[in-house]
Amino acid sequence: MLKRIAIVFVTLVLLVVLAGGLVGFNLFRDAKIAEFFANMPAKTVTISATEVEPRSWRPGIEAIGTAKAQQGVDIAVETSGVVEEIGFEANERVESGKVLLRLDDSVDRAQLGAAKAELDLANTQLARQQELRQRGVATQAAYDEAVAKVATARSALARLEALIAQKTMSAPFAGVIGIPRVDVGGYVQPGTTVATLQDLDRMNVDFTVPEQVAGRLSLGQTVAFGTRVGQFALEGRIVGIDPKVDPQTRLVSVRASVDNTQGDLRPGQFVHARVDLPQEDGVVVLPQTAVVPSLYGDYVYLVEAEAPAAQADTDAAAPQTTEEAPPALRVRQAFVTTGRRDGALVEIVEGVEPGQTVVTSGQNKLQGGMLVKIDNTVDPVRVAETR
Repeated sequence: MLKRIAIVFVTLVLLVVLAGGLVGFNLFRDAKIAEFFANMPAKTVTISATEVEPRSWRPGIEAIGTAKAQQGVDIAVETSGVVEEIGFEANERVESGKVLLRLDDSVDRAQLGAAKAELDLANTQLARQQELRQRGVATQAAYDEAVAKVATARSALARLEALIAQKTMSAPFAGVIGIPRVDVGGYVQPGTTVATLQDLDRMNVDFTVPEQVAGRLSLGQTVAFGTRVGQFALEGRIVGIDPKVDPQTRLVSVRASVDNTQGDLRPGQFVHARVDLPQEDGVVVLPQTAVVPSLYGDYVYLVEAEAPAAQADTDAAAPQTTEEAPPALRVRQAFVTTGRRDGALVEIVEGVEPGQTVVTSGQNKLQGGMLVKIDNTVDPVRVAETR
């Protein structure tokens, strides 16, 4: 009996010792882990940043437009017939009045001779009636009938001449003719398109702007154009502004004229347009990359030097060096109110002050209070200003 009690007692003691050892080990481990992280230097994130300062800023209105030739038509036949001759080649520059197409008009010309003969006969009969009338032997009815026959014959002749003229198509203005859409010997119906004729030396660009900014546009205002975003190599002027707002889109249509003697634009081409507005001074702007959108509003990260006490604690935790360490930099989140946008720049209405430093890239790795290091090797501010 005593032996059994002794065995139970020893077992209980061993269990208590084992449990105490496990608890002590866990406490020792947690203490060492906490000590390790407490002594581990804080992670520093590399960012780029810029100092906020008022600057001169030239806002603008950017839009998307379509290029159109100032003179451009699709040449179409006015009457039916068989194509007898095509007087142009694709992409040929033609002068005004050049014959582009002839339809077979042999039947109409044959009828033209008969119509002329009818007119001559009618004129002869009218002259005879006039002579008889002067002698007093002709009736008024016979004279009126002769006059009517002359008018009818003249009308028939004019109709045939107009029909023959319709079968010869000429260029209405000088320009570049497109690809022929018909073939010699083919039968065409009225309205069949022969080719497109475009005057490429002068182009119109039609674009639309929001109704809120339409009042800032005026006739003769300079407009820059380009076929790529941010590249405006061509310059034109506004020649027309619609006097009404489209009730469906709330946009106003604008037309500008641009010189195209170098052939940079083609009719129907997609074009970027920018209307420069008067320069404004003292505007706080930042690259759009500096502003982070969120569900709670737009915000930026401000870079601030650490307070002296916190700096001392950081220096004590970090390895000691013979050189004096620069002040530690930490970031702070600040909500901002944005205004107008212009290309890669955005106006900051409220939330930052001149002299503060704002992070321009690297925000995806940041949280409030993190240590940062500024490296402006690639500066988004300069990239934005060159666009």
